Amino acid sequence: HKLLFSFHMNAKIQEAAGKLNMGEYNFFLRGGQVLDRALQVPNPAANWILPRMWDNVTELDRTLPKFQGLANSFEQRTREWHNWYTAARPEDSPLPGEWENACNELQRMLIVSSLRPDRVSVVATNYILNNISARFVEPPQLDVAAVLQDSAPATPLIFVLSPGVDPTKMLLDLAEKKGMSKRFHTLSLGQGQAPVAERLIREGVAHGHWVFLANCHLSLSWMPALSKIVEMLEVDKPHEDFRLWLSSSPDPHFPISILQAGIKMTTEPPKGIRANLKRLYGTVSEETFELCQAAPKYKKLMFSLSFFHSILLERRKFQMLGWNVVYPFNDSDFEVSENLLRIYLDEYQETPWEALKYLIAGVNYGGHVTDELDRRLLMVYINDVFCEEALTTEQFKVSSSDKYRIPADGMLQTYREYINTLPQIDPPEAFGQHPNADISSMIKEARTLLDTLVSMQPAVAATSGATQEDKVLELAADYLGRVPKNIDYAATAKLLADEPSPLNIVLLQEIARYNKLLDRIRRSLDDLQKGIQGLVVMSSDLEQTFNCIFNGQVPPSWSGTYPSQKPLASWIRDLIERIEFFANWALTGRPPLIFWMSAFTFPTGFLTAVLQMSARSNSVSIDTLSWEFPVMTLDDVNIVEQPKDGVYIRGLYLEGAGWDRKGAMLVESQPMELVCSMPTIHFKPVDAKKAAKKGYYACPCYYYPNRAGEGGALAWSFVISVDLKAGTASPDHWVRRGTALLMSLDS
Repeated sequence: HKLLFSFHMNAKIQEAAGKLNMGEYNFFLRGGQVLDRALQVPNPAANWILPRMWDNVTELDRTLPKFQGLANSFEQRTREWHNWYTAARPEDSPLPGEWENACNELQRMLIVSSLRPDRVSVVATNYILNNISARFVEPPQLDVAAVLQDSAPATPLIFVLSPGVDPTKMLLDLAEKKGMSKRFHTLSLGQGQAPVAERLIREGVAHGHWVFLANCHLSLSWMPALSKIVEMLEVDKPHEDFRLWLSSSPDPHFPISILQAGIKMTTEPPKGIRANLKRLYGTVSEETFELCQAAPKYKKLMFSLSFFHSILLERRKFQMLGWNVVYPFNDSDFEVSENLLRIYLDEYQETPWEALKYLIAGVNYGGHVTDELDRRLLMVYINDVFCEEALTTEQFKVSSSDKYRIPADGMLQTYREYINTLPQIDPPEAFGQHPNADISSMIKEARTLLDTLVSMQPAVAATSGATQEDKVLELAADYLGRVPKNIDYAATAKLLADEPSPLNIVLLQEIARYNKLLDRIRRSLDDLQKGIQGLVVMSSDLEQTFNCIFNGQVPPSWSGTYPSQKPLASWIRDLIERIEFFANWALTGRPPLIFWMSAFTFPTGFLTAVLQMSARSNSVSIDTLSWEFPVMTLDDVNIVEQPKDGVYIRGLYLEGAGWDRKGAMLVESQPMELVCSMPTIHFKPVDAKKAAKKGYYACPCYYYPNRAGEGGALAWSFVISVDLKAGTASPDHWVRRGTALLMSLDS
């Protein structure tokens, strides 16, 4: 948040001083959108310049005068550009040829964001450092006493919560220092707590108490009433000692009036495994450390537990390669687990591994976990650190990185000293991750940063002479011209009437859904053009569509048919390909040789239809069937007939691993290779009684990169689990890697 705020403020200062080229700045935020790649300059090095990057380069060249000749330069100096692209810190490396001296700081940032989006937050930080000062990028220490000094009785003090941070202890300590501990009342909000909160505030106003209402985000329905109470504080003139403290996770429904009236504070949780271990060991006293009767055992497993806790917290930074859902693991989980550990080691001579693992990972931490695949990962981690070897092996490795080991038995101080020797920056191997995972998470962070900056941009005229309206009008006309024709539902239904197979029913359902979507797109583009020309009133929906088209985002009214994270130009291209796939199938009435599963809006329905057909042809019940997934070693052009049973599926992507085509197995991905295309897979129905094969990884397949879905109607993304040969590594290795198949990408 600090980086976002400082960068936005810096840009505004530069703009006011006339030092910011708004055309270039807008490109930095939005990137280049190419609708028709057929008109594009050919990509000179498709093996490393990804289509999305080449879109950015060609659009820079086409739309911004300073970058004319950039696409040409890639053709002439391919090797130099490749060296720059593969540099660890490209922002500090000289640009090839004349571009080194031709570009100012913002223009260099444009090239970095176009080719290496993972370095966007680094260049944004440098931009702030070079133009304002270092204190705008370093998070300050939160001094609650100083905040209290600045506050008044009628001013609410609001903690904006970060994951893993609880301000209660901080406030209790402050109340103790200020002699307010007897008059400090805390209440965690939730169902039925509103009357209690109102009573506490009334008493506090009269008698000068401190009232702390925690977790306001869990009582949003009562927030308007709280907003009125806060307004009345100005009128009621409360006791001079009265203070109202609030804490809430960020939520769009939190009343703005309370935020405007209050003092807002936030504190970042400690970052990194070392910082977390240091904090956990900082809260333990020498007495408690030596309290357990089985002290040597306890000390080793206490380190294992602390490492386990730190890994769970820090894995969030890998975003979708970390956890599918972000969980609020906190210190109380650790404290309860540590108590359990001590009690069980005191009670039993033999270490009760299964009971400890079940209670700690299954119940205590597992109580937060809602996603089955996240639970699988949790169990893999606990098995890594809670095992007999942890007690019997000297300097036992708690992760695949050599740097993290259980230290030799000793006093509490020796453990603290060992923790100080650990790396400040966590290597991805500590989590069982590949170095590429760091790059993936940095790209997602950069995208979030830029999307938020785009949402904060005012609706003003562009600098190139054309207004926003002109630009959107031109784009709307272009999109309208590209939207494909509806597929003839009646003709297809007539053609397939003689053969009502499950696949044909799925085809008709898909055609109906896509035709509805195409009608909706055409109607909204048509209305938008009329709205811009002043022929119809601009409704709030049209206003939203207008802003989305200008920012290169998919309007919400279009995205209800199937979930996607693609920018608008890619989304339109993808839609055209989907319609083409179904139109060809509808035209011939015969199923394609190889199915593009990503084109289906409801792929689970399609897979059920395939199982139904197999069950009918083999005269068995559908319940007795499951899947096998032989991956083809042939190229698609050599596949000339449909399989006897099941279907061939193309167009899947593998994230978090590479694929060995010859050996048909998972391998480590190449540096900078964040996803790779999978060969065609034969989805083959087999008898469900067949024993599970050893050495296979149950790889989840997701509809799009957001693995948890988006809530509401789009609360699904998981489609099916595909068994892939784990290769030389164990299946658990790929669980830690977060390896998954994706049916579509976000670019």
